[in-house]
Amino acid sequence: MKQASNDQILIAGGGIGGLAAALALARIGKESHVFEQADEIKEIGAGIQLGPNAFYTFDELGISDEVNKLAVFPDDIIAMDAISGEEILRLPVSELYPERFGKPYGLIHRADLHAVLLQACRDTGKVTLSASSKVESHVSDGKRVTVTTSDGQTHTGPALIGADGLWSTVRQSIVNDGKPRVSGHIAYRAVLPIDQVPEANRKHAMVIWMGPRFHLVHYPLRGSDVFNLVAVFHSDKYDEGWDTYGDPEELRARFQGARPEVMGMLEKIESWRMWVLCDRDPVGNWTKDNVTLLGDAAHPMLQYLAQGACMAMEDAVCLAKHVQASGGDFSKAFDSYAKARYLRTARIQQTARLYGQAYHATKATRDLRNAFLKERTPDQIMEGMAWMYEKDQIPA
Repeated sequence: MKQASNDQILIAGGGIGGLAAALALARIGKESHVFEQADEIKEIGAGIQLGPNAFYTFDELGISDEVNKLAVFPDDIIAMDAISGEEILRLPVSELYPERFGKPYGLIHRADLHAVLLQACRDTGKVTLSASSKVESHVSDGKRVTVTTSDGQTHTGPALIGADGLWSTVRQSIVNDGKPRVSGHIAYRAVLPIDQVPEANRKHAMVIWMGPRFHLVHYPLRGSDVFNLVAVFHSDKYDEGWDTYGDPEELRARFQGARPEVMGMLEKIESWRMWVLCDRDPVGNWTKDNVTLLGDAAHPMLQYLAQGACMAMEDAVCLAKHVQASGGDFSKAFDSYAKARYLRTARIQQTARLYGQAYHATKATRDLRNAFLKERTPDQIMEGMAWMYEKDQIPA
């Protein structure tokens, strides 16, 4: 591990966004110091989806080969009605996405992607990593930033990047918008060994079952040895929280009336991790002098477009390019970076909210959703996603 110095860019948060930022900066010759509040720099959670835009960032970060070894590349994305059991949409992504977007659609365990980024950071020799070290406050004079961490230490550098997530401490010093917005959607997640997955659900696909005020997503991970499950439902029972154990009985009650294929998956899991889905309204002012935000600290979004990790990595690549172009003027670099990223991330934040409404539609809205999706051709669906996936749509 590299020893800290006063010339390192300070990064609050050692998740996917923070490590991607450190790696992107290392690739332009910049040193950084990453502070992570957890006792160990590792990722929690389960699977994440990787749109074609994620694979462009992997190329920029120099980790494509390592990610491709660990990702699963499904044949299809399939949308099902969780009540009637009818197939609403089938998109053959393995066939169409590489041709249309130049990159695939993939699935990976969050911890595997994080491990790839962590090793790549270590390999550069330009990244200092400190665990059990949360950035609790900072002071900037516009040229130097001094942070105070939870272990009582102070560190000074030329700039600070707040990649400290939904509950970002760095954000509050810039935006000061208090607690996140609680969506009223509760997510349960679990990983199921393949031999416990009902035969009817063992598809080499990302499958979503959409029901009234709930949905279930399942897909293979780690060479299809396990399946990732995410079950989401509406509830006003919870205020806020992250990564606590859920109640399987409540989960099954919320999914009452769903197809046997759905209930059969839920019943296989006895222990679920639960979190309350939150986001924030888009803002454009996430930079102040030589301090900026990245990923969920800048633009937290609901999961319905599967773009949270992708946006954080895009941020990292974009930020490094602006730092390189600025000639060492971090205030200028951070300002231009935030302006470049603002509208794209705001669009995804707002669109994710709309998708959540569509996934959980009831009554006539559900019927309209099904009719609309069944009439769409694969080409029409892809063109509707081009603004998000095409390489030339990613701000430089």
